[in-house]
Amino acid sequence: MFSKLNYKTQRMVIIISFLILPLALLGTFSFLPVANMFWYSLTDWNGFSDKEFIGLENYKTVFTDPEYFRVFIVSLYYFVGTFVQMGLALYFATILSFKVRMKNFFKGVIFFPYLLNGVAIGFMFLLFFQPDGGLDTVLNLIGLGDLTTHWLGNPDMINVSLAGTSVWRYMGFNFIIFLGAISSIPGEVYEAAEIDGANRWHQFKYIILPSIKIIVSLNLILAISGALSAFEIPYIMTGGSNGSATFVIQTVDTAFKYGKIGLASAMAVILLFIVVIVTAVQRKFFSEED
Repeated sequence: MFSKLNYKTQRMVIIISFLILPLALLGTFSFLPVANMFWYSLTDWNGFSDKEFIGLENYKTVFTDPEYFRVFIVSLYYFVGTFVQMGLALYFATILSFKVRMKNFFKGVIFFPYLLNGVAIGFMFLLFFQPDGGLDTVLNLIGLGDLTTHWLGNPDMINVSLAGTSVWRYMGFNFIIFLGAISSIPGEVYEAAEIDGANRWHQFKYIILPSIKIIVSLNLILAISGALSAFEIPYIMTGGSNGSATFVIQTVDTAFKYGKIGLASAMAVILLFIVVIVTAVQRKFFSEED
């Protein structure tokens, strides 16, 4: 029967047959949970009792209650940290894209932290930041002992310390992406630039940066979403205490520690909208540049 169908119909049947299972899985495990999350965000629900529809009250609570709005301020530390992370990654990727002695060794050193387990990194930096730990010892050795403080106990320094840990861990990811993009630029372009008298700065400004601007935009989107979704390192090192709770930590605690599923769903919806808006803005901006 199938062989009697014309080519166009056969092609359509085959395409639909291959798409049924993936679309069913996508709808069941992605779209349906998101739709339920939207509904939960409009209710007062603890996960067990009947849901009570309260409209936009959960969203109002997130933006007006200081306890929940504070997580946006904490996210700013990670947001600033991601720009430092991207700047360092782009700097090292540019340097190591040229002829540098032992550059393969340095590539491995920079990328290695990204391969480490997050739990191991958390415990390692707990020892590093503890009083008389690794950081205090180094500061004392170089004569900067007056700068020592309770890095994870001082509310003014705890988020700086945690954001710095995230920079150390994730810089290798940005580095390898930038390095791959820079390596795709033909060597003849650099040779022509050198003949015209361009130095390394000119090559970076007029050749490398314009060639990888799409990669920069991708990393920028990942940086913004990553700043809001920081979880692993702060959760392991502090558990969100002492003013270090990030957006995701506060969402998890709200849902599973305090039983406010509706409010936690509203926070998750807000995070989703922020990521979607940032992605749309970045896509529009770079498409206009193109």
